[in-house]
Amino acid sequence: MSIDKGISGQAKGGGEGGTSRPGPRGPGSPIEFRLDAASGVPTYLQLVHQVEHALRLGYLRPGDQLPKVRDVVAALAINPNTVLKAYKELEVKGLAAGRPGQGTFVQATLSQVALPELAALRRSLSGWLAAADGAGLDEDGIVALFTSALRDFHERRSGSRTRGGAASGGTEGVA
Repeated sequence: MSIDKGISGQAKGGGEGGTSRPGPRGPGSPIEFRLDAASGVPTYLQLVHQVEHALRLGYLRPGDQLPKVRDVVAALAINPNTVLKAYKELEVKGLAAGRPGQGTFVQATLSQVALPELAALRRSLSGWLAAADGAGLDEDGIVALFTSALRDFHERRSGSRTRGGAASGGTEGVA
């Protein structure tokens, strides 16, 4: 499994089997959509999430063109209204804008870290994934372990802020 599953172009990986269906990238677009019918996530949201992930990871930048609606429809065998709904959602979020007769283009980015830092983090994560695989975890086990560790991380981070605030507030009340 790759961190950018469902996105290709400049991204590495994403060639697994399963229920994912690869989609179009198109000549002007650095993104390829994939659908996972077993995910339970509505199709239009899968497209929105994939664009958001590509933006966060720096694979899409302002000015990049998203695949044309007709190309996505042809490659994924989905209703054009589904693609239009996804692109409209991206417009509402201020991430993309349609240009009549030209297509839909990225307007903003979600990238928080520069690509060199992302590359180093990806290498580190790849090492961790290899260690998890070597320990005998399958994909579901890896996802479960990562999700648990991420949840613990967020709880510790928010808990330390809360405890700090509660402790100082409690001290003032006692004094």
